[in-house]
Amino acid sequence: MVPLMYYGLQHYLSLAGSLIFIPLIMVPAMGGTDKDTATVISTVLLVSGITTILHSYFGTRLPLVQGSSFVYLAPALVIINAQEYRNVTEHKFRHIMRELQGAVIVGSIFQSLLGFSGLMSFVLRLINPIVVAPTVAAVGLAFFSYGFPQAGSCVEISVPLILLVLIFTLYLRGVSIFGNCFFQIYAVPLSVMIIWTYAFFLTAGGAYDYKGCSADVPSSNILIDACRKHAYTMRHCRTDVSNALRTAAWVRIPYPLQWGIPIFHFRTSIILIFVSLVASVDSVGTYHTTSVRINLKPPTPGIVSRGIALEGFCSILAGVWGSGTGSTTLTENMHTVDITKVASRRAVELGAVLLIFFSFIGKVGAILASIPLSLAASVLCFTWALCRAASFRNIMIVGVSLFLGFSIPAYFQQYQPETSLILPSYFVPYGAASSGPVHTNIKQLDFAMNGLMSLNMVVTFLVAFEKRSLPSKHTQEKQGRKTRKSVLKKKFVEIDYGRWCSG
Repeated sequence: MVPLMYYGLQHYLSLAGSLIFIPLIMVPAMGGTDKDTATVISTVLLVSGITTILHSYFGTRLPLVQGSSFVYLAPALVIINAQEYRNVTEHKFRHIMRELQGAVIVGSIFQSLLGFSGLMSFVLRLINPIVVAPTVAAVGLAFFSYGFPQAGSCVEISVPLILLVLIFTLYLRGVSIFGNCFFQIYAVPLSVMIIWTYAFFLTAGGAYDYKGCSADVPSSNILIDACRKHAYTMRHCRTDVSNALRTAAWVRIPYPLQWGIPIFHFRTSIILIFVSLVASVDSVGTYHTTSVRINLKPPTPGIVSRGIALEGFCSILAGVWGSGTGSTTLTENMHTVDITKVASRRAVELGAVLLIFFSFIGKVGAILASIPLSLAASVLCFTWALCRAASFRNIMIVGVSLFLGFSIPAYFQQYQPETSLILPSYFVPYGAASSGPVHTNIKQLDFAMNGLMSLNMVVTFLVAFEKRSLPSKHTQEKQGRKTRKSVLKKKFVEIDYGRWCSG
Protein backbone atom coordinates (compact mmCIF):
# COMPACT_ATOMS: atom_id res chain seq x y z
CA MET A 1 0.00 0.00 0.00
CA VAL A 2 2.78 2.46 0.93
CA PRO A 3 4.68 2.01 -2.38
CA LEU A 4 1.42 2.55 -4.29
CA MET A 5 0.71 5.76 -2.37
CA TYR A 6 4.27 6.92 -3.10
CA TYR A 7 3.91 6.26 -6.82
CA GLY A 8 0.49 7.88 -6.84
CA LEU A 9 1.79 11.02 -5.15
CA GLN A 10 4.69 10.96 -7.58
CA HIS A 11 2.27 11.41 -10.49
CA TYR A 12 0.66 14.48 -8.97
CA LEU A 13 3.91 16.13 -7.93
CA SER A 14 5.01 16.02 -11.56
CA LEU A 15 1.72 17.73 -12.53
CA ALA A 16 2.24 20.79 -10.35
CA GLY A 17 2.38 23.04 -13.41
CA SER A 18 -1.25 22.41 -14.34
CA LEU A 19 -2.78 21.86 -10.91
CA ILE A 20 -1.27 24.86 -9.14
CA PHE A 21 0.04 27.48 -11.54
CA ILE A 22 -3.11 27.91 -13.65
CA PRO A 23 -5.06 29.33 -10.66
CA LEU A 24 -2.01 31.42 -9.68
CA ILE A 25 -2.17 33.08 -13.10
CA MET A 26 -5.93 33.28 -13.59
CA VAL A 27 -7.25 34.51 -10.24
CA PRO A 28 -5.10 37.69 -9.95
CA ALA A 29 -5.99 38.50 -13.56
CA MET A 30 -9.67 38.21 -12.58
CA GLY A 31 -9.24 40.66 -9.71
CA GLY A 32 -9.43 37.96 -7.06
CA THR A 33 -7.82 38.18 -3.64
CA ASP A 34 -5.15 35.90 -2.20
CA LYS A 35 -7.89 34.05 -0.33
CA ASP A 36 -9.74 33.51 -3.63
CA THR A 37 -6.57 32.08 -5.14
CA ALA A 38 -6.21 29.62 -2.26
CA THR A 39 -9.86 28.58 -2.62
CA VAL A 40 -9.55 27.98 -6.37
CA ILE A 41 -6.39 25.90 -5.85
CA SER A 42 -8.21 23.73 -3.29
CA THR A 43 -11.13 23.40 -5.73
CA VAL A 44 -8.79 22.31 -8.53
CA LEU A 45 -7.26 19.65 -6.24
CA LEU A 46 -10.70 18.34 -5.28
CA VAL A 47 -12.06 18.25 -8.84
CA SER A 48 -8.87 16.62 -10.15
CA GLY A 49 -9.10 13.87 -7.54
CA ILE A 50 -12.80 13.16 -8.16
CA THR A 51 -12.57 13.20 -11.96
CA THR A 52 -9.45 11.03 -12.00
CA ILE A 53 -11.24 8.32 -10.00
CA LEU A 54 -14.29 8.53 -12.29
CA HIS A 55 -12.13 8.31 -15.40
CA SER A 56 -10.18 5.36 -13.99
CA TYR A 57 -13.33 3.32 -13.42
CA PHE A 58 -15.68 4.47 -16.17
CA GLY A 59 -13.53 6.18 -18.81
CA THR A 60 -10.54 4.79 -20.69
CA ARG A 61 -9.45 2.82 -17.58
CA LEU A 62 -5.87 3.90 -18.22
CA PRO A 63 -3.58 5.24 -15.47
CA LEU A 64 -4.16 8.84 -16.54
CA VAL A 65 -4.78 11.91 -14.37
CA GLN A 66 -7.56 14.40 -15.04
CA GLY A 67 -7.17 18.07 -14.17
CA SER A 68 -7.02 21.67 -15.33
CA SER A 69 -5.21 22.04 -18.62
CA PHE A 70 -3.28 24.91 -20.20
CA VAL A 71 -5.55 24.39 -23.22
CA TYR A 72 -8.22 26.30 -21.29
CA LEU A 73 -5.96 29.06 -19.97
CA ALA A 74 -5.69 31.22 -23.11
CA PRO A 75 -9.48 31.34 -23.78
CA ALA A 76 -10.05 32.06 -20.09
CA LEU A 77 -7.69 35.05 -20.36
CA VAL A 78 -9.65 36.23 -23.43
CA ILE A 79 -12.87 36.24 -21.39
CA ILE A 80 -11.18 37.82 -18.37
CA ASN A 81 -9.89 40.73 -20.48
CA ALA A 82 -13.24 41.48 -22.12
CA GLN A 83 -13.90 45.20 -22.43
CA GLU A 84 -16.79 45.33 -19.93
CA TYR A 85 -14.56 43.90 -17.18
CA ARG A 86 -11.66 46.31 -17.56
CA ASN A 87 -13.06 49.05 -15.30
CA VAL A 88 -15.06 46.84 -12.97
CA THR A 89 -13.79 46.74 -9.38
CA GLU A 90 -16.66 45.48 -7.20
CA HIS A 91 -17.31 41.71 -7.32
CA LYS A 92 -15.29 41.45 -10.53
CA PHE A 93 -13.80 38.07 -9.65
CA ARG A 94 -17.11 36.38 -8.87
CA HIS A 95 -18.81 37.77 -11.98
CA ILE A 96 -16.04 36.59 -14.30
CA MET A 97 -15.86 33.21 -12.57
CA ARG A 98 -19.61 32.70 -13.01
CA GLU A 99 -19.33 33.49 -16.72
CA LEU A 100 -16.40 31.10 -17.05
CA GLN A 101 -18.47 28.43 -15.28
CA GLY A 102 -21.33 28.84 -17.74
CA ALA A 103 -19.02 28.72 -20.76
CA VAL A 104 -17.20 25.63 -19.46
CA ILE A 105 -20.49 23.83 -18.81
CA VAL A 106 -21.80 24.50 -22.33
CA GLY A 107 -18.52 23.45 -23.97
CA SER A 108 -18.41 20.33 -21.80
CA ILE A 109 -21.94 19.32 -22.78
CA PHE A 110 -20.86 19.52 -26.43
CA GLN A 111 -17.77 17.42 -25.66
CA SER A 112 -19.82 14.84 -23.80
CA LEU A 113 -22.28 14.57 -26.70
CA LEU A 114 -19.36 14.00 -29.07
CA GLY A 115 -18.30 11.03 -26.98
CA PHE A 116 -21.68 9.46 -26.19
CA SER A 117 -22.87 9.72 -29.80
CA GLY A 118 -19.68 8.23 -31.23
CA LEU A 119 -19.13 11.31 -33.40
CA MET A 120 -15.64 11.75 -31.97
CA SER A 121 -14.35 8.80 -33.98
CA PHE A 122 -15.89 10.33 -37.11
CA VAL A 123 -14.31 13.73 -36.36
CA LEU A 124 -10.89 12.13 -35.93
CA ARG A 125 -11.16 10.52 -39.36
CA LEU A 126 -11.73 13.97 -40.87
CA ILE A 127 -8.72 15.52 -39.15
CA ASN A 128 -5.29 15.03 -40.66
CA PRO A 129 -2.94 13.75 -37.91
CA ILE A 130 -0.34 16.35 -38.87
CA VAL A 131 -2.75 19.05 -37.65
CA VAL A 132 -2.15 17.95 -34.06
CA ALA A 133 1.49 19.10 -33.99
CA PRO A 134 0.93 22.80 -34.81
CA THR A 135 -2.20 22.84 -32.64
CA VAL A 136 -0.27 21.60 -29.62
CA ALA A 137 2.56 24.02 -30.39
CA ALA A 138 0.04 26.86 -30.44
CA VAL A 139 -1.13 25.91 -26.93
CA GLY A 140 2.28 26.79 -25.52
CA LEU A 141 3.17 29.65 -27.86
CA ALA A 142 -0.13 31.38 -27.05
CA PHE A 143 1.41 32.64 -23.80
CA PHE A 144 4.60 34.19 -25.18
CA SER A 145 3.22 37.73 -24.70
CA TYR A 146 2.44 36.89 -21.06
CA GLY A 147 5.22 34.47 -20.06
CA PHE A 148 8.50 36.36 -19.83
CA PRO A 149 6.97 39.87 -19.71
CA GLN A 150 5.29 38.78 -16.46
CA ALA A 151 8.27 36.72 -15.28
CA GLY A 152 10.48 39.75 -15.98
CA SER A 153 8.70 41.58 -13.16
CA CYS A 154 11.21 39.87 -10.88
CA VAL A 155 14.17 38.60 -12.88
CA GLU A 156 16.06 37.82 -9.67
CA ILE A 157 13.95 34.69 -9.16
CA SER A 158 12.40 34.00 -12.58
CA VAL A 159 15.67 33.69 -14.51
CA PRO A 160 17.23 31.30 -11.95
CA LEU A 161 14.08 29.16 -12.15
CA ILE A 162 14.28 28.93 -15.94
CA LEU A 163 17.98 28.05 -15.79
CA LEU A 164 17.40 25.43 -13.08
CA VAL A 165 14.65 23.66 -15.03
CA LEU A 166 16.88 23.59 -18.11
CA ILE A 167 19.79 22.16 -16.11
CA PHE A 168 17.59 19.45 -14.57
CA THR A 169 15.91 18.40 -17.82
CA LEU A 170 18.92 18.63 -20.13
CA TYR A 171 21.99 17.80 -18.05
CA LEU A 172 20.87 16.01 -14.87
CA ARG A 173 18.04 13.93 -16.26
CA GLY A 174 20.34 10.92 -16.54
CA VAL A 175 21.13 10.98 -12.82
CA SER A 176 19.43 8.19 -10.89
CA ILE A 177 18.68 8.55 -7.16
CA PHE A 178 17.49 5.37 -5.43
CA GLY A 179 16.61 3.96 -8.83
CA ASN A 180 14.47 6.95 -9.86
CA CYS A 181 15.11 9.66 -12.44
CA PHE A 182 14.63 12.28 -9.74
CA PHE A 183 15.60 15.38 -11.69
CA GLN A 184 13.75 14.30 -14.81
CA ILE A 185 10.43 13.58 -13.10
CA TYR A 186 10.41 16.51 -10.68
CA ALA A 187 12.14 19.14 -12.81
CA VAL A 188 9.41 21.76 -12.33
CA PRO A 189 8.29 21.21 -8.70
CA LEU A 190 11.86 20.73 -7.48
CA SER A 191 13.03 23.90 -9.23
CA VAL A 192 10.10 25.87 -7.84
CA MET A 193 10.80 24.67 -4.29
CA ILE A 194 14.48 25.61 -4.53
CA ILE A 195 13.85 29.06 -6.01
CA TRP A 196 10.90 29.65 -3.69
CA THR A 197 13.22 29.01 -0.73
CA TYR A 198 15.81 31.29 -2.31
CA ALA A 199 13.16 34.02 -2.70
CA PHE A 200 12.18 33.54 0.95
CA PHE A 201 15.75 34.18 2.10
CA LEU A 202 15.97 37.24 -0.17
CA THR A 203 12.80 38.58 1.41
CA ALA A 204 13.92 37.76 4.96
CA GLY A 205 17.32 39.31 4.27
CA GLY A 206 15.77 42.64 3.32
CA ALA A 207 16.52 42.54 -0.40
CA TYR A 208 13.15 44.12 -1.14
CA ASP A 209 12.85 46.40 1.89
CA TYR A 210 12.46 50.04 0.95
CA LYS A 211 12.45 52.74 3.61
CA GLY A 212 8.95 53.91 4.45
CA CYS A 213 7.31 51.48 1.97
CA SER A 214 5.03 48.54 2.72
CA ALA A 215 4.06 45.69 0.42
CA ASP A 216 0.66 45.42 2.14
CA VAL A 217 -0.51 48.81 0.85
CA PRO A 218 -2.34 48.64 -2.53
CA SER A 219 -0.60 50.51 -5.34
CA SER A 220 -3.61 52.82 -5.77
CA ASN A 221 -3.26 54.02 -2.14
CA ILE A 222 0.47 54.75 -2.22
CA LEU A 223 1.15 58.47 -2.06
CA ILE A 224 4.96 58.50 -2.02
CA ASP A 225 6.43 58.39 -5.54
CA ALA A 226 9.43 56.30 -4.47
CA CYS A 227 7.18 53.67 -2.90
CA ARG A 228 4.91 53.61 -5.93
CA LYS A 229 7.98 52.86 -8.04
CA HIS A 230 8.97 49.89 -5.85
CA ALA A 231 5.45 48.55 -5.23
CA TYR A 232 5.47 46.44 -8.39
CA THR A 233 8.80 44.83 -7.46
CA MET A 234 7.71 44.11 -3.89
CA ARG A 235 4.43 42.58 -5.02
CA HIS A 236 6.07 40.20 -7.49
CA CYS A 237 9.29 39.31 -5.64
CA ARG A 238 8.44 39.08 -1.96
CA THR A 239 7.15 35.82 -0.49
CA ASP A 240 5.26 37.47 2.38
CA VAL A 241 2.83 39.68 0.48
CA SER A 242 0.10 37.03 0.31
CA ASN A 243 -2.32 37.15 3.23
CA ALA A 244 -3.97 33.86 2.26
CA LEU A 245 -2.12 31.93 4.95
CA ARG A 246 -3.39 34.30 7.65
CA THR A 247 -7.00 34.39 6.45
CA ALA A 248 -7.58 30.84 5.18
CA ALA A 249 -9.43 28.38 7.42
CA TRP A 250 -7.78 25.15 8.49
CA VAL A 251 -10.67 23.08 7.19
CA ARG A 252 -12.79 24.11 4.23
CA ILE A 253 -14.62 21.82 1.81
CA PRO A 254 -15.08 23.31 -1.69
CA TYR A 255 -18.72 22.97 -2.66
CA PRO A 256 -20.67 23.26 -5.94
CA LEU A 257 -21.80 26.76 -7.00
CA GLN A 258 -19.57 28.34 -4.35
CA TRP A 259 -19.17 31.44 -6.55
CA GLY A 260 -22.88 31.70 -7.42
CA ILE A 261 -25.16 30.63 -10.26
CA PRO A 262 -23.27 30.28 -13.59
CA ILE A 263 -23.88 32.91 -16.25
CA PHE A 264 -24.47 31.66 -19.80
CA HIS A 265 -23.50 33.90 -22.71
CA PHE A 266 -23.54 32.92 -26.36
CA ARG A 267 -20.18 34.56 -27.14
CA THR A 268 -18.23 32.72 -24.46
CA SER A 269 -20.06 29.44 -25.01
CA ILE A 270 -19.00 29.40 -28.68
CA ILE A 271 -15.36 29.92 -27.66
CA LEU A 272 -15.40 27.05 -25.17
CA ILE A 273 -17.14 24.70 -27.63
CA PHE A 274 -14.19 25.00 -30.02
CA VAL A 275 -11.72 24.78 -27.14
CA SER A 276 -13.35 21.56 -25.92
CA LEU A 277 -12.84 20.10 -29.40
CA VAL A 278 -9.13 20.99 -29.27
CA ALA A 279 -8.88 19.48 -25.79
CA SER A 280 -10.57 16.31 -27.04
CA VAL A 281 -8.11 15.89 -29.91
CA ASP A 282 -5.21 16.41 -27.50
CA SER A 283 -6.64 13.83 -25.08
CA VAL A 284 -7.13 11.25 -27.83
CA GLY A 285 -3.44 11.58 -28.67
CA THR A 286 -2.62 10.90 -25.02
CA TYR A 287 -4.94 7.85 -25.00
CA HIS A 288 -3.20 6.47 -28.06
CA THR A 289 0.36 7.03 -26.84
CA THR A 290 -0.31 5.63 -23.37
CA SER A 291 -2.18 2.59 -24.68
CA VAL A 292 0.59 1.73 -27.12
CA ARG A 293 3.26 2.00 -24.42
CA ILE A 294 1.28 -0.01 -21.87
CA ASN A 295 -0.83 -2.45 -23.88
CA LEU A 296 1.17 -2.42 -27.15
CA LYS A 297 -2.06 -1.75 -29.03
CA PRO A 298 -3.98 1.43 -29.85
CA PRO A 299 -7.29 2.20 -28.11
CA THR A 300 -10.47 1.04 -29.83
CA PRO A 301 -13.09 3.57 -31.05
CA GLY A 302 -15.27 2.50 -28.14
CA ILE A 303 -12.57 3.38 -25.60
CA VAL A 304 -11.97 6.75 -27.28
CA SER A 305 -15.68 7.61 -27.31
CA ARG A 306 -16.14 6.54 -23.70
CA GLY A 307 -13.10 8.54 -22.58
CA ILE A 308 -14.17 11.75 -24.34
CA ALA A 309 -17.74 11.37 -23.08
CA LEU A 310 -16.56 11.08 -19.50
CA GLU A 311 -14.12 13.97 -19.93
CA GLY A 312 -17.07 16.11 -20.95
CA PHE A 313 -18.98 14.99 -17.85
CA CYS A 314 -15.95 15.69 -15.66
CA SER A 315 -15.62 19.17 -17.17
CA ILE A 316 -19.25 19.81 -16.28
CA LEU A 317 -18.36 18.99 -12.69
CA ALA A 318 -15.39 21.39 -12.93
CA GLY A 319 -17.75 24.09 -14.21
CA VAL A 320 -20.27 23.48 -11.44
CA TRP A 321 -17.58 23.55 -8.73
CA GLY A 322 -15.94 26.63 -10.26
CA SER A 323 -12.33 25.67 -10.91
CA GLY A 324 -12.09 28.23 -13.73
CA THR A 325 -11.21 25.71 -16.45
CA GLY A 326 -12.46 22.43 -17.83
CA SER A 327 -11.07 19.02 -16.94
CA THR A 328 -9.01 17.05 -19.42
CA THR A 329 -6.36 14.35 -19.54
CA LEU A 330 -3.00 15.79 -18.47
CA THR A 331 -0.28 14.85 -20.93
CA GLU A 332 2.47 15.26 -18.33
CA ASN A 333 1.11 12.13 -16.64
CA MET A 334 2.04 10.07 -19.71
CA HIS A 335 5.60 11.37 -19.36
CA THR A 336 5.73 10.16 -15.73
CA VAL A 337 4.40 6.71 -16.67
CA ASP A 338 6.99 6.46 -19.43
CA ILE A 339 9.90 7.26 -17.10
CA THR A 340 8.90 5.36 -13.96
CA LYS A 341 7.50 2.36 -15.87
CA VAL A 342 4.72 2.27 -13.24
CA ALA A 343 1.35 2.03 -15.02
CA SER A 344 -0.93 1.20 -12.09
CA ARG A 345 -4.47 2.51 -11.95
CA ARG A 346 -4.52 1.77 -8.23
CA ALA A 347 -1.54 4.08 -7.68
CA VAL A 348 -3.25 6.91 -9.58
CA GLU A 349 -6.47 6.35 -7.61
CA LEU A 350 -4.67 6.44 -4.25
CA GLY A 351 -2.94 9.63 -5.34
CA ALA A 352 -6.35 11.07 -6.22
CA VAL A 353 -7.63 10.23 -2.73
CA LEU A 354 -4.67 12.09 -1.21
CA LEU A 355 -5.44 15.04 -3.48
CA ILE A 356 -9.05 15.12 -2.24
CA PHE A 357 -7.82 14.99 1.37
CA PHE A 358 -5.42 17.92 0.80
CA SER A 359 -8.21 19.95 -0.81
CA PHE A 360 -10.09 19.92 2.52
CA ILE A 361 -7.13 21.52 4.34
CA GLY A 362 -7.47 25.21 3.58
CA LYS A 363 -3.93 26.02 4.68
CA VAL A 364 -2.51 23.78 1.91
CA GLY A 365 -4.14 25.92 -0.77
CA ALA A 366 -3.06 29.04 1.10
CA ILE A 367 0.59 27.98 1.16
CA LEU A 368 0.52 27.24 -2.58
CA ALA A 369 -1.20 30.57 -3.22
CA SER A 370 1.78 32.41 -1.70
CA ILE A 371 4.08 31.38 -4.57
CA PRO A 372 5.26 34.61 -6.27
CA LEU A 373 3.47 35.28 -9.54
CA SER A 374 6.74 35.68 -11.43
CA LEU A 375 7.54 32.01 -10.68
CA ALA A 376 4.16 30.92 -12.01
CA ALA A 377 4.74 32.95 -15.18
CA SER A 378 8.18 31.38 -15.59
CA VAL A 379 6.63 27.90 -15.69
CA LEU A 380 4.67 28.98 -18.79
CA CYS A 381 7.98 29.11 -20.64
CA PHE A 382 8.06 25.29 -20.47
CA THR A 383 4.39 24.57 -21.18
CA TRP A 384 4.81 23.19 -24.68
CA ALA A 385 8.05 21.29 -24.13
CA LEU A 386 7.11 19.74 -20.78
CA CYS A 387 3.55 18.84 -21.73
CA ARG A 388 4.46 17.05 -24.90
CA ALA A 389 7.65 15.13 -24.27
CA ALA A 390 9.99 16.36 -21.59
CA SER A 391 11.91 13.09 -21.84
CA PHE A 392 13.14 14.04 -25.30
CA ARG A 393 16.14 16.34 -25.26
CA ASN A 394 15.54 17.80 -28.71
CA ILE A 395 11.88 18.60 -28.05
CA MET A 396 12.86 20.41 -24.88
CA ILE A 397 15.43 22.53 -26.70
CA VAL A 398 13.12 23.35 -29.61
CA GLY A 399 10.10 24.07 -27.41
CA VAL A 400 11.81 26.34 -24.91
CA SER A 401 13.90 28.16 -27.51
CA LEU A 402 10.82 28.92 -29.64
CA PHE A 403 8.80 30.13 -26.67
CA LEU A 404 11.55 32.31 -25.20
CA GLY A 405 12.44 33.45 -28.72
CA PHE A 406 9.03 35.13 -28.81
CA SER A 407 8.52 35.87 -25.11
CA ILE A 408 11.81 37.60 -24.17
CA PRO A 409 11.60 40.06 -27.10
CA ALA A 410 7.98 40.77 -26.04
CA TYR A 411 9.35 41.73 -22.62
CA PHE A 412 11.86 44.15 -24.15
CA GLN A 413 9.36 45.53 -26.68
CA GLN A 414 6.85 46.48 -23.99
CA TYR A 415 9.11 49.39 -23.05
CA GLN A 416 7.60 51.91 -25.41
CA PRO A 417 9.88 54.64 -26.79
CA GLU A 418 9.20 58.22 -25.78
CA THR A 419 8.56 59.05 -29.43
CA SER A 420 5.97 56.28 -29.87
CA LEU A 421 3.31 58.84 -30.76
CA ILE A 422 5.16 59.79 -33.94
CA LEU A 423 6.04 56.21 -34.86
CA PRO A 424 3.71 53.99 -36.90
CA SER A 425 2.26 51.22 -34.72
CA TYR A 426 4.08 48.52 -36.67
CA PHE A 427 7.43 50.21 -35.93
CA VAL A 428 6.91 50.64 -32.17
CA PRO A 429 8.35 47.17 -31.22
CA TYR A 430 11.55 48.05 -33.06
CA GLY A 431 12.04 51.11 -30.87
CA ALA A 432 13.01 48.96 -27.88
CA ALA A 433 16.71 49.50 -28.54
CA SER A 434 16.44 53.10 -27.40
CA SER A 435 14.19 52.55 -24.37
CA GLY A 436 14.60 48.93 -23.19
CA PRO A 437 15.08 47.76 -19.59
CA VAL A 438 18.90 47.49 -19.78
CA HIS A 439 20.41 50.64 -18.26
CA THR A 440 24.13 50.97 -17.63
CA ASN A 441 26.53 53.88 -17.73
CA ILE A 442 27.43 53.02 -21.34
CA LYS A 443 24.71 54.18 -23.71
CA GLN A 444 26.18 52.35 -26.69
CA LEU A 445 26.07 49.07 -24.75
CA ASP A 446 22.50 49.77 -23.62
CA PHE A 447 21.39 50.27 -27.21
CA ALA A 448 23.13 47.12 -28.42
CA MET A 449 21.79 44.89 -25.61
CA ASN A 450 18.22 46.19 -25.82
CA GLY A 451 18.29 45.93 -29.60
CA LEU A 452 19.65 42.39 -29.70
CA MET A 453 17.29 41.05 -27.03
CA SER A 454 14.28 42.50 -28.86
CA LEU A 455 15.03 40.40 -31.97
CA ASN A 456 13.27 37.04 -32.08
CA MET A 457 15.89 35.31 -34.20
CA VAL A 458 18.78 36.33 -31.93
CA VAL A 459 17.09 35.22 -28.70
CA THR A 460 15.99 31.92 -30.25
CA PHE A 461 19.55 31.23 -31.38
CA LEU A 462 21.06 32.10 -28.01
CA VAL A 463 18.57 29.93 -26.07
CA ALA A 464 18.86 26.98 -28.46
CA PHE A 465 22.65 27.20 -28.70
CA GLU A 466 24.33 24.24 -27.05
CA LYS A 467 27.88 22.99 -27.18
CA ARG A 468 28.03 19.69 -29.01
CA SER A 469 30.94 17.51 -27.97
CA LEU A 470 32.64 15.55 -30.73
CA PRO A 471 32.75 11.77 -30.30
CA SER A 472 36.08 9.99 -29.97
CA LYS A 473 37.80 8.34 -32.92
CA HIS A 474 36.73 4.89 -31.70
CA THR A 475 33.11 6.06 -31.40
CA GLN A 476 33.21 7.59 -34.88
CA GLU A 477 34.47 4.33 -36.38
CA LYS A 478 31.80 2.36 -34.50
CA GLN A 479 29.06 4.73 -35.65
CA GLY A 480 30.40 4.53 -39.19
CA ARG A 481 30.12 0.73 -39.21
CA LYS A 482 26.55 0.95 -37.91
CA THR A 483 25.66 3.53 -40.55
CA ARG A 484 27.05 1.41 -43.38
CA LYS A 485 25.19 -1.62 -42.06
CA SER A 486 21.94 0.39 -41.87
CA VAL A 487 22.38 1.64 -45.42
CA LEU A 488 22.91 -1.89 -46.71
CA LYS A 489 19.74 -3.04 -44.95
CA LYS A 490 17.87 0.09 -46.16
CA LYS A 491 16.68 0.88 -42.65
CA PHE A 492 16.89 4.56 -41.83
CA VAL A 493 16.08 5.64 -38.28
CA GLU A 494 15.73 9.41 -38.04
CA ILE A 495 14.20 9.76 -34.59
CA ASP A 496 16.41 10.79 -31.68
CA TYR A 497 14.96 9.09 -28.62
CA GLY A 498 17.39 10.79 -26.24
CA ARG A 499 19.37 9.22 -23.42
CA TRP A 500 17.41 7.12 -20.99
CA CYS A 501 17.98 7.40 -17.29
CA SER A 502 19.66 4.36 -15.81
CA GLY A 503 17.47 2.37 -13.45
